[in-house]
Amino acid sequence: MQKNPMIEQLIEAHLEFLEHEFSQAKTVEDEFLHFHHWFRKQKLQDIWTFEQINQLIQTQVLATPASAFLIEQIAEHIRFALVHPINETTKIADVIPVLTVDKIAQYVASKSGHRERLIKTVVNNQAFSAMVTQLIQHSIQDYLDNSAMVKSVPGVSSFMKIGKSVLETVTDSNLENTINNYLQKNIQKFSQMSEQVLNNHFDDNKLYHFQANLWHKIKDKPLSVLKNYIETQDLPKTVEMGHEIWDFIRQTNYLKQQVHDGIYAWYVRNQERSLDLLLRDLNIDEALVQNELQNLLAPIIQKMVSTEHLKTRARFYLEKFYYSEQAQKILVK
Repeated sequence: MQKNPMIEQLIEAHLEFLEHEFSQAKTVEDEFLHFHHWFRKQKLQDIWTFEQINQLIQTQVLATPASAFLIEQIAEHIRFALVHPINETTKIADVIPVLTVDKIAQYVASKSGHRERLIKTVVNNQAFSAMVTQLIQHSIQDYLDNSAMVKSVPGVSSFMKIGKSVLETVTDSNLENTINNYLQKNIQKFSQMSEQVLNNHFDDNKLYHFQANLWHKIKDKPLSVLKNYIETQDLPKTVEMGHEIWDFIRQTNYLKQQVHDGIYAWYVRNQERSLDLLLRDLNIDEALVQNELQNLLAPIIQKMVSTEHLKTRARFYLEKFYYSEQAQKILVK
């Protein structure tokens, strides 16, 4: 394309004008606010469709795996938070509000129906029955073998052995099997008794005071006690295992459908709301735009001007305009 001296002068003048204007902080501030004022008045449905939002999230969140570097950084940030020296001087009560703890205690204590169903499920589980059976068996056997009376009273040990022998002769079975058979026949009764004892022990009032007492025991401990329960050297492994769970579930039809329907429900509720209201849901208001966001944007524009990136991109479009057929017709008149 042959260069036209007059057009080149116009382009250079235009570029100098843009460079001067956008090097002024006031220009960036005004343009950003004008854009915000226009943008916030638009309705969600006038800017984006449900399909566009859903496709973006499905692609970027569900279809895109997390990078190895991101997983490494997550583990490192958790480790950094756990070993931070401020944990030594910060108490648990300094970061967890006591009134919220009390609300949680009251809420948990009030859920008697949920608690009773949970206890019933636990005590009727085969694992619980086996544990109770073994505990009773061991307790009886330990008493027969090691009770204080057997050890301190002369002749009791021999008497116990005779009684055990007689019982085994009558039942045609050793004592351990006899006890086991009895427990197996009555395990349902023991489960019911266990359920009743647990419900009595964990009634609303007792459970509330149990949680309150637990809080008073831990509230003055430093946050550094968390290191007693979390192995920081294992964080890369544990975070990776957590990522493996996410990596699997993000590819399932279940999560894809949940995300699709969740976005759709949100979109239907908000499609006629202005973007100003949606931004306020995220605590982005006029004050934030004026005092914070534009301050973040200004250095970017200034960097674009100082490195001539803005000038280079502007030249590309100005040349397309001035050398276009429409512009040429105007300039040759």
